[in-house]
Amino acid sequence: MNKLLEHKTKSCWELYQGEEEQKEMDDLAARYIDFLTRCKTERETIKYVEEALIEAGFDDYIGSDNCFRSFRDKTIFIARKGKKSLSEGFRLVGAHADTPRLDLKQHPLYEDLGLGMAKTHYYGGIRKYQWLARPLSLHGVVVKTDGEKVNIVIGEDPNDPVFTILDLLPHLAQKHANKKVSDAFEGEKLNILMGHSLSFTKDDEDGDDKAKPSVKRKLLEIFNEKYDIVEEDFFSSEMHIVPAGPARYVGLDKSMVGGYGQDDRSCVFLALEAFLREPEPEHAQIVLFYDKEEVGSDGSTGAKSLFFEYCLEDLIEAWVPGMKMSRIMMMGKALSTDVHAAIDPDYQDVHEKLNSAYLGYGPCFCKFTGHRGKVAANDAHPEFVAWLRNILGEAEVPWQMAELGKVDEGGGGTVAKYLALYGMDVIDFGPPVLSMHSPFELTSKVDLYATSLAFRTFLKS
Repeated sequence: MNKLLEHKTKSCWELYQGEEEQKEMDDLAARYIDFLTRCKTERETIKYVEEALIEAGFDDYIGSDNCFRSFRDKTIFIARKGKKSLSEGFRLVGAHADTPRLDLKQHPLYEDLGLGMAKTHYYGGIRKYQWLARPLSLHGVVVKTDGEKVNIVIGEDPNDPVFTILDLLPHLAQKHANKKVSDAFEGEKLNILMGHSLSFTKDDEDGDDKAKPSVKRKLLEIFNEKYDIVEEDFFSSEMHIVPAGPARYVGLDKSMVGGYGQDDRSCVFLALEAFLREPEPEHAQIVLFYDKEEVGSDGSTGAKSLFFEYCLEDLIEAWVPGMKMSRIMMMGKALSTDVHAAIDPDYQDVHEKLNSAYLGYGPCFCKFTGHRGKVAANDAHPEFVAWLRNILGEAEVPWQMAELGKVDEGGGGTVAKYLALYGMDVIDFGPPVLSMHSPFELTSKVDLYATSLAFRTFLKS
């Protein structure tokens, strides 16, 4: 096969000009926007995935030809038989469903200066100032002592109120403006404004006829009236503060998608779409959606847990009893599907332009992650990279390869190294994103389309 001596990348917009391709791209983007709007927490995301799998005929039982198992409503294992035995390996796509946010503390509600407030603890790598003075919503679950689960969403319906974090006016911010960003915005000051009106009722238990009117009690009355919960129920809850409102098209040409949580729910959505559209693969297919990636992948639902192993053990027992899990693992090929930082026109100085991802040039391979001297990195083997180049080249699917920023400035981690522990081939691969980890991330519509085609090519290979 003849190849060009010099490698040249091409914009995906040049490659996908056909009417049918444009329609497929638009349809995918519309479904994606709906997904981002509906799924702002791990639990909401896993529920969406479960519903799609059940509709497609999958069983919530490890052992059937098309099966899945979820755990704690935050992580899920999905498998489909291939034409070849599981003993010959598998194709695995993994992504994480969590994303940076603010969590309410266990004692969240308090009152100060006539305002009802809530304390938060931020989750994952955020730039704190981006969360101030913007509409926010509350998503979560409360578990009562009798086991009843109460789902809470406030701030998404157009008739709902929203919440916000107050910001300091510029007239009084001269000292504040001269501080380093890390000092100017404190985690303990990311407090949510929840309300302002007073309750004049008294708690029957305190028996205090002189109880003062209370803003905090007014908030508790509203929670109790709407959700039948009391303050103690916050101890057994997960309450997340996320940006309010739907995902949207961005740009006059509607060429981009803007919304919260695209790192890494873009890969969850695209992996699920690709998986459901490749029902007759050569090798067994496995899809894993994790939790806790943004905070180190710990916990029983993170990539460091043994959930994957437990599921695979049961799958082997049902599909190829007697086979060693170690042998099957070492014959596996995997994509750690996570987004990559696209080079920003206004911050080109933190990137090394020859090895940066560009919006509109397709999904991006990141051969290694980690930081500085490739510390804590999975570094994909060149044999695997060559194999991927070959299957994507034959399918005429565009892609690019990049690092995350300059050597001494960039760095980051994914779940790839936890899959690599098992001896399988694995590399990071996903669409480029602008404004990553912000409340309003941006992806290119054409990159989403190309990424879905790449995932399908890998899964059916």
